[in-house]
Amino acid sequence: MSNTVWINALAELQQQGEPCVLVTIIEERGSTPRNAGSKMVVSRERLYDTIGGGHLEYKAQKIAREMLENRVRETRLERFSLGASLGQCCGGATVLLFEPMGQPQAHIAVFGAGHVGRALVPLLASLPCKVRWIDSRESEFPAQIPTGVEKVVNDEVVDEVENMPAGSYFIVMTHNHQLDLELTAAILSRGDFTYYGLIGSKSKRAKFEHRLRDRGFQAETVQRMRCPMGIAEVKGKLPVEIAVSIAGEVIATYNANFGEKSADGEKPVPMLMPAARRSQTG
Repeated sequence: MSNTVWINALAELQQQGEPCVLVTIIEERGSTPRNAGSKMVVSRERLYDTIGGGHLEYKAQKIAREMLENRVRETRLERFSLGASLGQCCGGATVLLFEPMGQPQAHIAVFGAGHVGRALVPLLASLPCKVRWIDSRESEFPAQIPTGVEKVVNDEVVDEVENMPAGSYFIVMTHNHQLDLELTAAILSRGDFTYYGLIGSKSKRAKFEHRLRDRGFQAETVQRMRCPMGIAEVKGKLPVEIAVSIAGEVIATYNANFGEKSADGEKPVPMLMPAARRSQTG
């Protein structure tokens, strides 16, 4: 197999925001199935490239998947004797390096490309997030979309709610109150979001709460909606001031929820602030 297989796999998985483990043979003694430097990438679902197959590869894959399951961030060294215990008869010894790669990334959907949206999205784009920026009006988007942001133009904006993975962050700030209401109903119906923020005043919240109750939503479900959203202490009416307030609340939510599992127990909520800085701020 070409040695570009594992390189391409790393790039692809990183682009998808999927964590993986890079396994490398760093030392070999005696007869071994592959030479030092051989690499394999292990994701939750697949293997890319090979370190020689057989029981050694199976054992390495098992260790890598356990690391992924336990969200291990530290590298790990393991020494294997290629004898009867591994069912391999070459009789050599191998040391493997396991390197966790790719932090899980949060997914953020921003509905609305108006003034506040145009101020907010560049802030979110500078964080380790995957941002989908959604509006039905192509003309509202700026000519330059920030790197790492996916622009989505769809006449049926509400349909985009179901295209986000579990644990996503939803931010709604469209040009239309009725559309805001339909988006709110779709997001609250999912119930598997980490954060839902709706732009607006306390009176808008009161109207929406009344209409949502009429649609059969439970009070505790509606309480999960942040409206007005943003950090109250950050005052100001300018789009950039509102955007900073919202971005601050998103970061605070990330860091408060870091390490918790989503309802299905699958993926943790990532944190935006490195551990070293978090400990300084504690």
